Amino acid sequence: MTESLLSQDIALVTGASRGIGRAIAHELARQGARVVGTATSETGAQGVSQWLAEAGFKGRGAVLNVADAASIDALLKDIEAHEGAPTILVNNAGITRDNLLLRMKAEEWDEIMNTNLGSVFRLSKGVLRGMMKARRGRIISIASVVGVMGNAGQANYAAAKAGIIGFSNSVAMKYVKKGIRCNTVVIGVMHTPLVEQRLVRQLGAKDAEALIAQRHAQVPLGRMGDAWDAAHAVLFLASDEARYITGTELIVDGGISAARP
Repeated sequence: MTESLLSQDIALVTGASRGIGRAIAHELARQGARVVGTATSETGAQGVSQWLAEAGFKGRGAVLNVADAASIDALLKDIEAHEGAPTILVNNAGITRDNLLLRMKAEEWDEIMNTNLGSVFRLSKGVLRGMMKARRGRIISIASVVGVMGNAGQANYAAAKAGIIGFSNSVAMKYVKKGIRCNTVVIGVMHTPLVEQRLVRQLGAKDAEALIAQRHAQVPLGRMGDAWDAAHAVLFLASDEARYITGTELIVDGGISAARP
């Protein structure tokens, strides 16, 4: 890819303070987009602003509660006033509330649906008018192979991620003639420093190391993915090199879903 593929774009990336979201924001900014990366706290938003500035990129951090409609509305108004209407939206922010179905509380179901799926609806709807006016836009949402394959103890998470795929394809069908492309990046088992730190806390260093090695071995390509694998997929779909792609899922899972029985 050549430099500055996205120099005319304003990109909104949710959950950009760390991990996959930060890598996505970095790659879009590296290609010239002016990025607004969100975090749940003022400290996190300042951190986004800081690393963008230190890298010499255009953009800033912003506080956003993706589960709150008023917070979304306020941020979109602020972006329009300062940067202009977003031409790229990356729905990355999400949470987990794992539990076996018989033990799952209603609030654990509702919180996942509101945060992981409801936010995709609210943010996508919020940017559509500006994209329609510009007759140019890309909405890219991060889903998971769990939404395709299921996973024990994650009925709520799997349902939300499956919903993202159906939602994205429906939006793509409706707004393709307005110049808006809508796609989903379906990620597999990802190994990030934060995941490793969590496993070490839960299991201890030795057991965490053994589990990580086991997970690497379960992937047909021989390793778990990382944040950059997801970010490169998003960058491709955001660029004009993917101008003929809409209403589809780009699966980034090292072959896990293809290898299932």
